[in-house]
Amino acid sequence: MGMLPARHYESEHTRFVRELIDRKPHLPDEQKTSRAIWWDKSPRDLAERRVMDLGRLAQKAYSYFSWK
Repeated sequence: MGMLPARHYESEHTRFVRELIDRKPHLPDEQKTSRAIWWDKSPRDLAERRVMDLGRLAQKAYSYFSWK
């Protein structure tokens, strides 16, 4: 026998998600819409973005150690 005896195993989480999508088929579309609202954003003003990038300060390599 090979090294994958549980080849057809499906976890409880995977089963739960599959059943949830079967019961509510509109869920993936809502997920995509919500992601677009909260995460997939393009910069509104590129000039403003450049100004913000210029104002960044360089961070030290290891900021959790104090070199007194």
